[in-house]
Amino acid sequence: MRILQVHNHYKISAGEDTVFYAEAALLENHGHTVAKFTLSNEDVNSVTEKLGAALGVVYNTKSARMLKDKINEFQPDIIHVHNFFPLISPAVFDVAHKLGVPVVMTLHNYRLICPSAYLHYNGRTHMENVHKAFPLQAILDKAYRNSMFQTASVVLATGVHKLLGTWQHKVDRFITLTQGGSDLFFNSSLKPTREQLVVKPNFTADLGLSVAERGDHFLFVGRLSPEKGIGTLLKATELYPFKLKIIGDGSMREEVERHAANYPNVEYLGYQKLNRVEQELKTAKALIFPSEWMETFGMTIIEAFSTGTPAIAAKIGGAEQLVEDGINGLHYTPGQPAELAEKVRMLLHDQDLAQRLGIAARQRYETQYTPEANYRMLVSIYEDVIRSKKKKAPATEVAEANLS
Repeated sequence: MRILQVHNHYKISAGEDTVFYAEAALLENHGHTVAKFTLSNEDVNSVTEKLGAALGVVYNTKSARMLKDKINEFQPDIIHVHNFFPLISPAVFDVAHKLGVPVVMTLHNYRLICPSAYLHYNGRTHMENVHKAFPLQAILDKAYRNSMFQTASVVLATGVHKLLGTWQHKVDRFITLTQGGSDLFFNSSLKPTREQLVVKPNFTADLGLSVAERGDHFLFVGRLSPEKGIGTLLKATELYPFKLKIIGDGSMREEVERHAANYPNVEYLGYQKLNRVEQELKTAKALIFPSEWMETFGMTIIEAFSTGTPAIAAKIGGAEQLVEDGINGLHYTPGQPAELAEKVRMLLHDQDLAQRLGIAARQRYETQYTPEANYRMLVSIYEDVIRSKKKKAPATEVAEANLS
């Protein structure tokens, strides 16, 4: 199979970049031919470049021409879009449609239904944007990068294409990372059909089961920022002085450092590479995932699962989907430190429960989150889309395939 992967890189590398490269490598390792069409926000620096990017956010004619040339050169069987914003623009879907190439898009974030991309800004979750084609209040609230102008550009880009029917008619499949995510997008202003939505989680390499005896400490790994629930986590360690190790960096670093200096049960390890994270996961009693926004997934959760480490997670977003309460981890109400502390206490005082959750966590990893399991799901999606496209490929597509 010939697969064209399309991705617009951000200036700061994000999880979407990791998935983009990981899936490409996975496909290549199984003998498929993969080409990449990428643009990067690193190339937008001058005022002129920024203005050009803003003007092309609805339909970038330059990237459309580049993509057309790439498709004609590579002749893909399918196109997989990971991110088109802002430089590639929704032009990718129009070009692919006119050239008769099926398109799959992974919904890594909520940008198509919320300009912030996270359904979270100004300190709270904003579910009111989900059902609005043009969430105008979000512009006034500066939902994206604290800028009315940049927020307006996102609202315009996604809203215009809702009116044009781009999302309904020019994307063959949307890949969501959890069933909860699929349900959310189905009942949104995006208005996809059920057939358009398919669930395929992310995957991670097998970090291996722990061979060492686990300690009595808990672990947090991630960005140190308010929406990640850091405040709730720190408060929980005050209410119940359990041992906690924190790995990560971010805007709340100084607050975490001060807290660790005042509470000897908390140890801040700073930013660490994967090998150290792996080591800490294998010795921790459980991972704590306190995020308080609607995360689309939770990579650290499945990394923990691969080591047989259960997770205590706030019951919201992707974490609620990945962690099954009482099966492979425990839930607590987001923003409730006392409840989080009680779940910690429960695991510390019930060794049988901790062991049972860890065994189930590893089993869940083996069935759903390994590279091989993910490969089978991904190729099945591609094959289904290609078959469907061939069945209903109208003659009009051939007539439309002239972009000049």
